[in-house]
Amino acid sequence: MIITVSGSHGTGKSTYAARIAQALRLRHVSAGVLFRRIAREKSLSLEVLGSRAVENSSIDEVVDERTVKEAEEGNVVVDGQLAGWVLKDRADLRIFLTAPEPVRLERIARRDKMDVHHARAQTEQRESVQRERYLRHYGFHVEDRSIYHLILDTSLGSIEDTARVLIDAARMVKRAKKHGRRATKP
Repeated sequence: MIITVSGSHGTGKSTYAARIAQALRLRHVSAGVLFRRIAREKSLSLEVLGSRAVENSSIDEVVDERTVKEAEEGNVVVDGQLAGWVLKDRADLRIFLTAPEPVRLERIARRDKMDVHHARAQTEQRESVQRERYLRHYGFHVEDRSIYHLILDTSLGSIEDTARVLIDAARMVKRAKKHGRRATKP
C-alpha cells in the first residue's frame, strides 16, 4: 500500500499522513522533513535552499530519489508537496489537501512560532519560488490537481473528523487493492 498526501503549506500534510499511517499500520515518510534536514545541514533557511533549488535540480532529485526508494519498500504514507506527482504511477491513493489562505497562515504562524504577517511573507516567497521550480524542473503547475484521487479542505472539520474521512478513504482503497482492484488514474 502506497499513499501520498500533498497540498500547500499549512494544509496539514504531515499531521494527516501520520494519522493515516498510524491507523493503517504503515510507515510515514515526510519529503518536507528531508528538505528541512538538507537546509539545516547546509545551514540555510528553507527560503534560501528553495531559491537555490530553482537553479540546481539536484536538491529536488535527492528528495525525489529518497521518496521513490521509500515507496518501493511499500506500506508507506508519503507526505510532501510533490509526493503525488513523484509517485503518481506507484501510489494506490493520492490525496491533495487544501485550506483557505487565512487558515493556512494561522497554522504556519502557530507551528513556526511567528506572527501571521511574517508567516504570510515567508509563505508567499516560498510558494512563488516553488511554483517556478516545479514548472522548470518537472514541467507542471503545482496547482494542477488532475492526478489526485481525493481532494479535501482540511478547514471543514476538526482534526479528528478530517482524519476519519481520510482514514476511511485509505481503508476503502486498501480493501479494493486486497480484492485485486486498483484506483485508476484520474
